[in-house]
Amino acid sequence: MGVRGLQGFVGSTCPHICTVVNFKELAEHHRSKHPGCTPTIVVDAMCCLRYWYTPESWICGGQWREYFSALRDFVKTFTAVGIRLIFFFDGTVEQDKRDEWVKRRLKNNREISRIFHYIKSHKEQPGRNMFFIPSGLAIFTRFALKSLGQETLCSLQEADYEVASYGLQNNCLGILGEDTDYLIYDTCPYFSISELCLDSLDTVMLCREKLCESLDISLADLPLLACLLGNDIIPEGMFESFRYKCLSSYTSVKENFDKKGNIILAVADHISKVLRLHQGEKKLEEMLPLGPNKALFYKGVASYLLPGQKSPWFFQKPKGLITLDKEVGSTSSAPESKQGVPMCTDPESKQGVPLCTDPDSKQGIPMCTDAESKQGVPMCTDPESKQGVPMWTNPESKQGVPVCTDPESKQGVPVSTDPDSKQAVPVCMDPGSKEGFLLCTHPESKQGVPMCTHPEFKQGDPVCTHPESTQGDPVCTYPESKQGVPMYAYSEYRQGVPMCTYSESKQGVPMYTHTEFKQKSPLGADPEFKLEAPVCTNPGMKQEDLVNMEPEIKQQVTMVSDPEILKIARAHHVRAESYLVYNIMSSGEIECSNTLEDALDQALPSQAFVYRPVRQRVYSLLLGGGEDGASTCPTVKEWFVYSGNPLRHPDLVRPLQMNIPGGTPNLKLLWLNQDAGIQARRLDALLGCFDLSSSREELQAVENPFKALCCLLTYLFVQVDTLCLEDLHAFIAQALCLQGKPTVQLVDLQTFGFSETKM
Repeated sequence: MGVRGLQGFVGSTCPHICTVVNFKELAEHHRSKHPGCTPTIVVDAMCCLRYWYTPESWICGGQWREYFSALRDFVKTFTAVGIRLIFFFDGTVEQDKRDEWVKRRLKNNREISRIFHYIKSHKEQPGRNMFFIPSGLAIFTRFALKSLGQETLCSLQEADYEVASYGLQNNCLGILGEDTDYLIYDTCPYFSISELCLDSLDTVMLCREKLCESLDISLADLPLLACLLGNDIIPEGMFESFRYKCLSSYTSVKENFDKKGNIILAVADHISKVLRLHQGEKKLEEMLPLGPNKALFYKGVASYLLPGQKSPWFFQKPKGLITLDKEVGSTSSAPESKQGVPMCTDPESKQGVPLCTDPDSKQGIPMCTDAESKQGVPMCTDPESKQGVPMWTNPESKQGVPVCTDPESKQGVPVSTDPDSKQAVPVCMDPGSKEGFLLCTHPESKQGVPMCTHPEFKQGDPVCTHPESTQGDPVCTYPESKQGVPMYAYSEYRQGVPMCTYSESKQGVPMYTHTEFKQKSPLGADPEFKLEAPVCTNPGMKQEDLVNMEPEIKQQVTMVSDPEILKIARAHHVRAESYLVYNIMSSGEIECSNTLEDALDQALPSQAFVYRPVRQRVYSLLLGGGEDGASTCPTVKEWFVYSGNPLRHPDLVRPLQMNIPGGTPNLKLLWLNQDAGIQARRLDALLGCFDLSSSREELQAVENPFKALCCLLTYLFVQVDTLCLEDLHAFIAQALCLQGKPTVQLVDLQTFGFSETKM
């Protein structure tokens, strides 16, 4: 987590930036400086799980009472000295960090494999040096802290950004965590959870000002340094050659420092002595080898800018120019930025027209201001109509392409002039190849369909563009139906795969032949239930809108269109009162991290598959919106870790129809209705998720605290036929027999030796 190599650098090369502090003394100083303000610490809860969970028997897990006691002592210690705690939990994985998330999950798989190998070899659990956080601990921690009266928040974006932002905006005492990104953010002080002594409330404060002093850079340079070193957004290898180039020209190499330490010093030296000379005069892409990664790099730097902050490394134009309300072509997300734009006077209209400068020709190109985005668009003048026509600039050829404006979407579409008809033909630009594809207009959908000009195919054949691959795929015509079926080309196999189009969504889904069933099914179909899995988007959004929206300015496309329900789900998510519900309803994409599962044990299926039918029914409840929910609602993208899953793509999982007496209730009824009989409907929904509606009478006889347990155990023993009566007794004993035991007694419980047959 955080900046590559920075944690080790701080410990070995710059230990003086670490200062031992006492929270009680800091709180007293904070109160004297800010009368009436309660000292508040923002806790990155995900960084603290290892600190809170300390049992020796971590393989077996299950020490809930002991863990809850540890959390209670933690909270009580800070409360006793008048410090308020705010706990933040990860709530989502941003798309920019998906690759890094996958990389860590695959690394965790290897760690778990070594754990099981050790157990089988030594017949005992490994030591703390191989520790892996028990499954579900983060989720249970949220509710444990809530029951202790603590404020818990779940992030809507990257958690460390929200932690840093909250700390800055609320004048907090500091941040408690273990992530070097907190050294980069310009926010309140950063304290280490791993160095915390709870008895004395002593810990280590890592001072970013001292870090800057050691590196001879400013606080505003830290985001640039972090991206050049590599972080969760910028892959470490992106600037590897650049870093070694800095090291080769660095004249102050410390022989007693390790290689990574010297690299950090060399990159910081390059920033302070080379890049800073041209700061404000040249763009970063003119001084750094950004290449095709320019947008990603700028996004990485901007990710450290908290609300109201700016970076001096974003290019600033010379002063004395007319300014617009919003900057043109900016890569900075700061809304306050106002940059100057040169103006020329139109000889006919006598009005000023903004100019953009072509970097190659050095000539000014008139610009028109889009009424929607308020951004300038280059214009070319039509020699016949003498009217300005917006232009789109191809980044490869750097030539202007005329743009026509779609009257419905109000977005510009590049056009090409047909030499025969002399009419403008829309062009779709492939962002991967930077080439334009001619578009033909579908007579029914009135949408542009790319045309294929590949030499192997007939010229002018329509192609299907897959939303992920962004490449045009030829259409295959079946002789029986004489209808065109889009072909999807897989880069791994270099073969065309037919695509099926669903009448409801009118979208193409690649077809694959399952090796077990030997029949064609849509990608993402669940072989177990033989369910199709069409990709469906919000029906309110037009297809061309999805294609043309830029990542930075596109509006959120949600799976649920009811704003009232979305607002409620969002509030529950932020308050950490639900799990994954808002992610399903907003983006239709969820993830589940690693669990302690033996990849070589074929007898026990992965939890990802065991609980998938439950999730599918939950999807139906959340996305269906009524009686025929599962038949009309879209698929959900699942990033679940299980043996054999390389995590190159998410699993597309279609909802399952729920079997509930009286039909599936909608969310407004379940969430907003307060009538007397609504609790019974909620119980029906719970039983329906586990497909246990037929067992309602038997379960009603069970006490409320154990209803959920009985649902879970009944479901498990139906799904997993390798579980035995001894397993059932163990589950029930843990739930019933430990309630009256004091925590001190539970701590001393001993586990028996590990049996390979039980692993």
